[in-house]
Amino acid sequence: MKFGAAVLRSYDGPFAVEEVALTSGPDDGEVLVRVAGCGMCRTDLAVRRSRGRSPLPAVLGHEGAGVVAETGGPGTGLAVGDHVVLSFDSCGRCPNCLAAAPAYCDSFASLNLFGGREENAARFTDTAGHALAPRWFGQSSFAEYALVPARNTVRVAPSLPLELLGPLGCGFLTGAGAVLNSFGAGPGDTVVVLGAGAVGLAAVMAAAAAGATAVAVDRFPERLALAERFGALPLYASSPDLPGRIRRLTDGGARYALDTTASARLINDALHALRPTGRLGLVARLPTTLPLEVGALDRGRTISHICEGDAVPGLLIPRLTALWQAGRFPFDQLIRTYPLTDVNEAERDCEAGRVVKPVLIPEGRA
Repeated sequence: MKFGAAVLRSYDGPFAVEEVALTSGPDDGEVLVRVAGCGMCRTDLAVRRSRGRSPLPAVLGHEGAGVVAETGGPGTGLAVGDHVVLSFDSCGRCPNCLAAAPAYCDSFASLNLFGGREENAARFTDTAGHALAPRWFGQSSFAEYALVPARNTVRVAPSLPLELLGPLGCGFLTGAGAVLNSFGAGPGDTVVVLGAGAVGLAAVMAAAAAGATAVAVDRFPERLALAERFGALPLYASSPDLPGRIRRLTDGGARYALDTTASARLINDALHALRPTGRLGLVARLPTTLPLEVGALDRGRTISHICEGDAVPGLLIPRLTALWQAGRFPFDQLIRTYPLTDVNEAERDCEAGRVVKPVLIPEGRA
């Protein structure tokens, strides 16, 4: 089977939309999905800075959504024609997977970032017959079709705008899940969100949906305006005495803080802005060691990493679509669509901050 896909061949080169071939159809437990749309996440773009750990050439993309075109057997629980959102890969067998924590799968890095499943290594080829890297996040959905483990899929209602749903499988899942799952925020709680990008704004929306008060911190006025539209109190990251300002806005200190920036200064500011026993969650990968200021972890404050919003995708994605239908999680307002052929323009706009969440639409599906 041949179809179009955006292939990244070098860490500093552009994407090239090429014809690729799937050398075999879905095996047991797999499905072939005709992609309706795929979000572009900064994790996709971080491959360029992976120092070769993520293999190339590769088809990236891990926020796909589409229609099941073929199944690998009755054990998938899916049927041709089902509408599905694709999420991250996991083994399904390790202690964390069995404990409903698939984002902390023992094989998460291998399956999603650094090589995937060995048995799939040569199932994608270019027109010259050269193998492409194993599936990225179990998907490789910057393409017209994606071959995925059925475990990666979440069935959704056909009435939903399928081409826009892909980011619910990672970026929006991460921000919303941090607030709803990791923090369990509710009425009366206060949540500080550092960085008003796709993940941060999803966290702001989730806080509002949960009845919590959100404070959004960013350096760009247009991002703060968006956060304010979704119910947050805006603060510039450069504000003098940022911790003090946050404490005044949150009646003595925030209960929770979520950092999406990986800025050591903002992380320390957030810790100082927490009330006693407050919790800070980190979702961005830190590029260096993190120096903590004196007193940052005093009085029961804690800090931890949050992966994929601590989500079981099959539970959280339906919850988010239900909130969207109720007008309480308007994630579609963060999206700008691009034809798949404009993948490089989408990357430039994403890196420059001109768009919150690009979504690539394969040709003929726009």
